[in-house]
Amino acid sequence: MFGWRQRRPTEIIPRAIGRLIEGINPRPERAVTRPRRHNPDAVVDCAIYTAGARRPGTVHYTVAARQARRRGTYVWLGLHEPDLATMRSIAESFDLHELIVEQSVEGGHRPALETIGDVTRLVLRTARYVEHEELTATSEVVDTGDVTLLIGSWFVITIRHGAPGALWPVRQDLEKRPAVLKLGPWAVAYAIGSRMVDDYLDVGAAVERDLERLEEEAFTAQRSPEITHFYQLKREMVEFKRAVLPLQEPLDRLLDLAGPPAGLRPYFVDVRGRLARAVDRVAGFDDLLNSILQARLAQVSMDQNNDMRMIAAWAAIAAVPTVIAGIYGMNFTHMPGIDSPYGYPAVIAVIAVVCGGLYWRLKRAGWL
Repeated sequence: MFGWRQRRPTEIIPRAIGRLIEGINPRPERAVTRPRRHNPDAVVDCAIYTAGARRPGTVHYTVAARQARRRGTYVWLGLHEPDLATMRSIAESFDLHELIVEQSVEGGHRPALETIGDVTRLVLRTARYVEHEELTATSEVVDTGDVTLLIGSWFVITIRHGAPGALWPVRQDLEKRPAVLKLGPWAVAYAIGSRMVDDYLDVGAAVERDLERLEEEAFTAQRSPEITHFYQLKREMVEFKRAVLPLQEPLDRLLDLAGPPAGLRPYFVDVRGRLARAVDRVAGFDDLLNSILQARLAQVSMDQNNDMRMIAAWAAIAAVPTVIAGIYGMNFTHMPGIDSPYGYPAVIAVIAVVCGGLYWRLKRAGWL
């Protein structure tokens, strides 16, 4: 009536015995199969561009890869710190080499330009100035990351690692320039390279202000900055130099490639010129910082010399009563002034006159 049947005792008793045995000797738990780590949020934006204009709406990269193989159309896929599973899925859609997949998952790459198959891999370092009230021994001045561009004939994939170098403003600015955007995937490479070099110049201007403030503090009469502050800034400058200086060689090689269209070459030449300015500025910062550091070390040495002279001057003054007291402490029977009632005041007066004269002489000499 209710959809169940009455169980027989021959069925109930074995089940009860089995449960009792399981309670005494429980079965080992089955290994839980964890799903493979996947990071779909790594996809920041994916768009199809045709004749210098973005197609409306959002599209998945697998669909975009099928639709963008026609002439005059390409895909710009933006990623932020993708994992291996995401990159393998993207590699299947865009026919990427397995080496590119492995290189794209990890960050911290050096600026480079290489061609793997039909794909050109361009690596740029990103830089951002970290605001701080004052420079300390642990202050972070420059934060860096990297952006990898995978450029094909009908697609460009940007992979960003680290906090600095967000590419959303670059996409917005480039979409306002259809004449440049329609030149293909290399137009994205130009726009990103131009923005990175502008960031280098902005960071350089901010660091220059730090150096000027550090220089003023080093030569003021007040308490000067510690040596550790200079070395911390030097470490930050080394990181900044690693982002700026190595980019020269890949950018020169890029202009020799046949990939970028002729219409973009003047733009890349302009980027190279601004990069040269950034390189000169960074090199100048390094020389200036070394000069300030040497001046500060010289000041420390002079301060130590002044302290030693002052100690020596007071030691000379203290030696006068010590020598006189030592002589009269020999306890000889016949010593001048021993039996005279004016002996003790006379010795004290001699000590005061000699110490006073020595203090006046050392004060004029600048030792006190």
